[in-house]
Amino acid sequence: MSRNSSRAVLQLTRGAMIAAIYVVLTWALAPFSFGKIQVRVSEALTILPVFTAAAVPGLFVGCLIGNAIGGALLPDILFGSLATLIGAFFTRKLRDRHPLLWPIPPIVSNTLIIPFILRCAYGIDLPVPLMMLTVGLGELLSC
Repeated sequence: MSRNSSRAVLQLTRGAMIAAIYVVLTWALAPFSFGKIQVRVSEALTILPVFTAAAVPGLFVGCLIGNAIGGALLPDILFGSLATLIGAFFTRKLRDRHPLLWPIPPIVSNTLIIPFILRCAYGIDLPVPLMMLTVGLGELLSC
């Protein structure tokens, strides 16, 4: 096996392990991971793109699977996973910056996207700014 092939296998394995951990944490802590007010502990993993690029797709796939097996609706599966992907991508971009900045991208992306999913997909009739506050606080606690 060539050196490039070995590296690709290692990255794929890392991404798969991160996805699996995300799914297990989301599923095992489902009462906290879903709902009007949520603290998705698995979002703590969004710091991993600082250490490995494999975490970016791993977190996306993990969120996609976690949402799907958690009983989320299709808009939540797609756009919730996209929020995690955006957060992970920009966390990776901040890896050379101060560590206090690393959790900001997932906090911001989830704060801006998830309340609209809760409103449109689930019909939660709370004011969007209030849901932004609760989602943002939950994400802050996780990250």
